[in-house]
Amino acid sequence: MLISTTRAFTFKCSPSSFKSFSWSHMDSKPKTVVQYAFMSSASRSPPREACVNDPGNGSISLQEWQGWGTTSSVPAMVTKIVEELKALETDIDAQMTFGGSGGKLQGYFKVQEDKKHRATYQALCDSEKKLQFFSARQIACRLLGSRGYLCQKCWLPLEDCMCSRVIACNLWHGMRFWLYMHPKDFLRQNNTGKLLWQVFGIEAATLCLYGIAEHEEIMWSTFKDAGKNNVCCLYPNKNAISKSVQDAFGQESSADQKCRLTMEQAKSIWGEEGFPCIALATGASAMHKLRPQPSWDRTCTAAAAIGLLSELQLLPVFSSFGLDKQAEAVEHALVVLLEALTTRRLRMGRCITRRVRHNSNIC
Repeated sequence: MLISTTRAFTFKCSPSSFKSFSWSHMDSKPKTVVQYAFMSSASRSPPREACVNDPGNGSISLQEWQGWGTTSSVPAMVTKIVEELKALETDIDAQMTFGGSGGKLQGYFKVQEDKKHRATYQALCDSEKKLQFFSARQIACRLLGSRGYLCQKCWLPLEDCMCSRVIACNLWHGMRFWLYMHPKDFLRQNNTGKLLWQVFGIEAATLCLYGIAEHEEIMWSTFKDAGKNNVCCLYPNKNAISKSVQDAFGQESSADQKCRLTMEQAKSIWGEEGFPCIALATGASAMHKLRPQPSWDRTCTAAAAIGLLSELQLLPVFSSFGLDKQAEAVEHALVVLLEALTTRRLRMGRCITRRVRHNSNIC
């Protein structure tokens, strides 16, 4: 579902085994995907014009694209939509302007582009094509609206960049995170999944954008090569049977589990069997102070990764890999992000305590 965010982590557990973790944020309590691998997902600002007066006439270069935290080539659909946006500027003689919450398109250009993209969306008959168009458009607009405004590493406004305060740390070589991210979470300032590749690097924490065919093909190919028993789901949907970290990694065997949000693709690879699923001990993230989740028994991506690393550290088979130190590095980065966002809100005269959502069953 487009309204939910699924994240994934992947890590190798031993020289001969490889596991992955994934989670769905909207349908479940904190649970996890592993390769002894893991599968895991803005402040208001004055209007600003897209910085498209650059070499390439506003196109997205490979260097720019990969600078945002990915190792892939520029998605073909994203490139196409950027070109269409530039063509629309010429056709209606109006420049793209971004601003407000989330840095969305504004003004006359927004009105005209909205009509155009809705017509394009309705003309698509295939649901998969609609999903790909939706995702690519979200990403294209966020890329153009963030040029010259957000730091490519930390996704914060340049004046609030926190990169110098983040301490890099090597993730245990037997482990890899996959962050399966909804397009609406891409380049969000309060997104915590980005902290994983800020701390561990993009090879150890790989971004996969939901609805981007190139990304999903790479991720699923990796999982297929790893094997079902080496891929676990963090945050499966609320109906999935889950196991504790102790049960999942403290013994050889693992029960077959199912994760609704990624099951269709999983079934195409492994038949009727889905991912093994992991449940973490619940607890509020530090980000709840600024950005509460729909309920207190859910948490942010970084906090879930911290919990996973910490719980794995308690198991004898993982105790010598320094996972506790790696968890501390992510926790430090999470505190730095919280402080940066809080400082920005105070400077802008905004409230630093979000309204608590009372409905604990929001999906």
